[in-house]
Amino acid sequence: MSQSSSTWTRAAYGASSTPMAGSALTSTTSNTSSSRRDSAAPLIHAQPVPSPSNSTSRHPSASSSTSTARTAQNAHTQLVGSSSNSTTPRRRRRRSSLSQRHDLDMTLGNGSSDEDDDDDDDDDDDDDEFSSDDDMAQLLDDDRHLPSSHLLVDVNGDAYRWQQDLLLEEEDVQVVVRGFRYHSWRVIAYRLACVLTFGVVWLIGRWMPTWWIAWVGEPVPLKDARWLVFKNQYQQIDILRPLREFYGGTLGSVFSAQQLKREMAQPPYRLDEPLTHLMMVDYRYVRLAYHPLLDRFLMTGFWKDEQWTTAKQLKQGLPTDKYLQRLAVFGPNLIHIHEKPTLKLLTDEVLNPFYVFQIGSIILWSLDDYYYYAFCIFLISAFSITQTLLETKQTLKRMQDMARFECAVRVFRNGAWRMISSVDVVPGDLMDITDLTIVPCDAMLVSGDCILNESMLTGESVPVAKVPITDIVLRKLNLANPTLPAEQSKHFLFNGTKIVRVRGDNNISATAVAVRTGFNTAKGSLVRSMLFPKPNNFKFYRDSFRFIGVLSIIAIFGFMVSSINFIRLGIDSTTMILRALDLITIVVPPALPATMSIGTSFAIHRLKRMGIFCISPPRVNIGGKVDCMCFDKTGTLTEDGLDIHGIQTVAVDGNDATSRVFSPEMSELPAHIDVAQPSTAPSGASSSSNTSIMPTTTTLSSMLRAMTTCHSLKIVHGQLMGDPLDLKMFEFTGWELEESGTVSSSHGVRKGAKVGIMPTVVRPPGGRQDNYPLPMDANSNNNDAPTTPIEFGIIHTFEFVSALRRMSVIVRQLASSSMDVYVKGAPEVMMEICRPDSIPKDYQEQLYWYTHRGYRVIACAWRQLDGIKWHKLHKLKRHEVECQLTFIGFIIFENKLKPRSEAALTTLRNAQIRQIMCTGDNVLTAISVSRECGLIEQQAEIYVPKFIRGASTEPDSELAWESVITEGQLLDATTLLPSRSHERYFEHPFGAHSQYYVAVTGEAFRWMIDHGSADLMGRMLIKGAIYARMSPDEKQELVMALQEIGYCVGFCGDGANDCGALKAGDIGISLSEAEASVAAPFTSNTMDIECVIDVIKQGRAALVTSFSCFKYMALYSLIQFTSVTLLYAFGSNLGDFQFLYIDLFLILPIAVYMGYTDAWPHLYYQQPTASLVSKKVLISLFGNIIINSGFQFLAYWLTHQQSWYEPPEFDPDGENIACFENTVLFLVSSFQYILVAVVFSVGPPYRQPLWTNGRFMITVLVLCTFTTWTVLWPSAFFMDLLELKPLPFSFRAFLVFLALANFALCLFGEKIVFGYVLSATDALMERHRRWQARRRHGGKANASNARRGSTVEYHPIDTSRRQKLYEQIADQMGL
Repeated sequence: MSQSSSTWTRAAYGASSTPMAGSALTSTTSNTSSSRRDSAAPLIHAQPVPSPSNSTSRHPSASSSTSTARTAQNAHTQLVGSSSNSTTPRRRRRRSSLSQRHDLDMTLGNGSSDEDDDDDDDDDDDDDEFSSDDDMAQLLDDDRHLPSSHLLVDVNGDAYRWQQDLLLEEEDVQVVVRGFRYHSWRVIAYRLACVLTFGVVWLIGRWMPTWWIAWVGEPVPLKDARWLVFKNQYQQIDILRPLREFYGGTLGSVFSAQQLKREMAQPPYRLDEPLTHLMMVDYRYVRLAYHPLLDRFLMTGFWKDEQWTTAKQLKQGLPTDKYLQRLAVFGPNLIHIHEKPTLKLLTDEVLNPFYVFQIGSIILWSLDDYYYYAFCIFLISAFSITQTLLETKQTLKRMQDMARFECAVRVFRNGAWRMISSVDVVPGDLMDITDLTIVPCDAMLVSGDCILNESMLTGESVPVAKVPITDIVLRKLNLANPTLPAEQSKHFLFNGTKIVRVRGDNNISATAVAVRTGFNTAKGSLVRSMLFPKPNNFKFYRDSFRFIGVLSIIAIFGFMVSSINFIRLGIDSTTMILRALDLITIVVPPALPATMSIGTSFAIHRLKRMGIFCISPPRVNIGGKVDCMCFDKTGTLTEDGLDIHGIQTVAVDGNDATSRVFSPEMSELPAHIDVAQPSTAPSGASSSSNTSIMPTTTTLSSMLRAMTTCHSLKIVHGQLMGDPLDLKMFEFTGWELEESGTVSSSHGVRKGAKVGIMPTVVRPPGGRQDNYPLPMDANSNNNDAPTTPIEFGIIHTFEFVSALRRMSVIVRQLASSSMDVYVKGAPEVMMEICRPDSIPKDYQEQLYWYTHRGYRVIACAWRQLDGIKWHKLHKLKRHEVECQLTFIGFIIFENKLKPRSEAALTTLRNAQIRQIMCTGDNVLTAISVSRECGLIEQQAEIYVPKFIRGASTEPDSELAWESVITEGQLLDATTLLPSRSHERYFEHPFGAHSQYYVAVTGEAFRWMIDHGSADLMGRMLIKGAIYARMSPDEKQELVMALQEIGYCVGFCGDGANDCGALKAGDIGISLSEAEASVAAPFTSNTMDIECVIDVIKQGRAALVTSFSCFKYMALYSLIQFTSVTLLYAFGSNLGDFQFLYIDLFLILPIAVYMGYTDAWPHLYYQQPTASLVSKKVLISLFGNIIINSGFQFLAYWLTHQQSWYEPPEFDPDGENIACFENTVLFLVSSFQYILVAVVFSVGPPYRQPLWTNGRFMITVLVLCTFTTWTVLWPSAFFMDLLELKPLPFSFRAFLVFLALANFALCLFGEKIVFGYVLSATDALMERHRRWQARRRHGGKANASNARRGSTVEYHPIDTSRRQKLYEQIADQMGL
């Protein structure tokens, strides 16, 4: 993460920067200049005065701002910082508990410091903000323990905060908030300077906000600020005016106790304290409210009503007074993107530095009598501004249409149901969702049940079932947490998701309570992420502006030389200044920034035709630099659907009746199974007289019950929907599912079916009832006794939780008084919750056998619930139910590879792009699939971590890395290199270092992230090819860790559980049938990983195109600079129509069509460079500059040697355009502009050959033909229009030959010579690097020993080297 060089340097976030008290903003921040306001993104840096009607807040998953440490004098309050230091990597934040952070902040916060002596005379509201003088004195006394840089002291000696550190956790943005007011005399001086400089000072202040703030602003306490300055770690500045209004509520109606726990060490939170004035500000649509007792701004999106303790209380609705209070605090329920007026957008665009430069150039050309050229450039600029303005408004309109939603909603207000607009919904409103199609806000389901399609948010196309919230979950609900855990999210209806089905309870409508509205919702958070993306730190973009700076230096040098020459010629000062300034407009072409985006635009268009949609254009070029791709397994590398390979149940060992073993695998269920057996037989009972290992009726019956009931399937429009694994498992049994409401999976709506209060029932199909006999009396031996239909009701479900890796259901059989629990989950987890005597002795052996062959294994278990009454069922806790289970057996799923996965991975491997599998599946299954798809070599050794001491949560734990192929083979725990003490390793057929990988489990990864050393972490990331049992958060952390060591990382997943990783990656590709998803920058509706290759190929083509266009525009300006400089030697210049001909007729069509060449169909093994200052680019550019400038000098010299040459007559007051030198240089340079474009048009291995670009070829042929005709047989009209002198035909033919020689030499240099120069330079640098490496490793002898297999010496990572960090680690490991 980018950071300011000075602001974030303390060990605790609460004790951030320590600038001098009372200093201006610029004295406390880094020296890095602030980013200018981007006129193309008018919503980001606007300075509106917020109001409740048009301002909303942020998603509550961002954490609250971190407070500074305070010490309470009388144990009334004790305030502590809640967040860690911003310089600490994200993965280190999890280590510190609240108490540890408290101790650290107290240590840093209690240091003595000088207090400010600045006065403040705006303390009018003190009596209103504090309940008593004693409380105020107490809190202000606490503030004296803050760093002096955060405080101002008034005339009474009371300290107030003037600066605050704020962390927006979800956006990963750290903000410093400072309070200011206008300094009267400085404002007057500033306005006077603006007038005297004709607006130049005003423009500078607009482009450099920190300078403007330092000039006109005066730091004041936050509570008295007239305007607030927000500055994030990317040096982006927003200046906002806070809104102040009267408020009649309490602190508890704005701030929740859960939020204050993050700010205060212990109660009281004083939520009943009256709040008479409300001070709010919206920062990037995140609403902040000022807490007078804490003296800081807190986010309102964390709010939770303290009365939300039972579901019954949620049904009471809201009275009018509470509605008005919450409307004032949270604003309307509307994701409304502010739209600037057209005039404001136009002003922002025109005042962009690029267009200001254009305006200055047009004025300059007009003063120098270049009226036609100036007018044409004015028209082009006006057209460009208009087009940009229209595109901005269209983009904004699309965003508004996507974000804004309004519908009619029935709410319960003042004891009665009424119909209102969804805009008027506030947190706490009870809504009737029966007739809704789209959820208008984030809400908790109170009654009924529903199924939602959340693909808009996650990209997951499988509908998600929601159930009413319980009192226990409601009391545990913490909206201040960044994310909602799975056990809570199953009760949440998220804004913008589609309601597929909704059902009420007992003829009562389904209801939900609004929890978060507007930008506080999940949809609002996603919209904010699109409006304010993370700034692009791509090297190409940084270097491009540096290169423009270099061109500016050349222009200034030319300006100085030309000025001296004009003084020598005696030209008047006005003409001299105009001509010299004209050089700057030549060397820095105004169209240069625009041409850089041409290749990206064409690439996005081509990707769209392939079914790949992009919502972040800058990511296209970044895709060309990807050197590491992470893939999810299920649904990405393998098919989405799983086929059941078979089941394996528990049987009694024929040789030992007390032990259990697995029975032979069955590929289908037997025709006759007595499903009544588990309820009547004791746990684990079976016939001990069997001598063969065969499944018993008991275990088969239990397995059938588990497969038919332990799932979360729902019926939507007559079809079963749910998790693909659950669907395949249920279809394998052939049973039917019927939901309450008479909907059946096989017969659709069944009138007359009465299921009672059980929500879901499963039964055999009607024709197979006889296969599942169940007597009315279980103890009766009468075979003629009447039978009861077989039906099992799923009474309660504990949903699958990724952290627990299992799910369970409570089932009751029709006409039975007992209830059973069925659990299915990961085999590793089930061993911990099953009775040891029910676990087969060959459990691990069978599990190893299946997972090693790529099968996915699910373990099942059950137990009988005894003594549980129906009304107490929902009060059962999960850990009370999922314990002391009887193991049933395995369900073996076969997950087939997608047809094109292996070929795509082979292509990536041949291109030397690293591939990593990141999955939630078993590690051995992941290894097997990796071998099958070619992600790792068949002969490669794989090492898996195992805790030999401790666990993932203990810092002093110890890991051992064991081979899954060679028993006893270990990796060194420090270096992750094969152990040298194991002699037979060198006899192993897999021997070489490069032929081994590590397969990291989620537990090991968690320990490495939280407690492992940085060096060991880096080595694991280098050798890790498989990451198994990874949670969604851990996938995201893996991507970020790979980026930290220098990889350009891409992630490809199905979008369901991979949203975090998709957004964290340099490129994220979501496989989804949707046209575009906000879950990732790229969305592919072709459901295989071939799209990754397409994105990388098009990214490389776009990147190479951007380089070609940039080099071409730079060389074009320097060619013109050479021509003009030579003409300036005797006071001449290019003519008005000559400039017009070059820029409009030659450069414009060439620059546009250069980028139209398609990508090369094959992925090359080397990546294109991403640096404009790389050796390859600089050698090519400077080489072509020398060649083209040399040919101009040659033509200039040869002209002077001709017998017909006549020196021009210099007129100090004239234009001196028509001369032989002007004619020759213009004609030669016209050829150069065309032919250099051909030289710079890169073809294979990144783009198609040049001749495949038909538009460009036609353009070049037409321009070459026309220019040749102009040289050889010019018409009188063109001679007069372009002010050319007549030349002998022989010399004109010689100029054509000279142009061909120029082209041949440039092409020869670009294709051959410059490559050899680059190779020689690389060889010299590599030789020098090796020499340094030998010195670093102790000479050639040590290096030789290392190659022969001796122990590799450990050296700390040298972060000062330019080599990427992962390359340094690989060097140390001898790879």
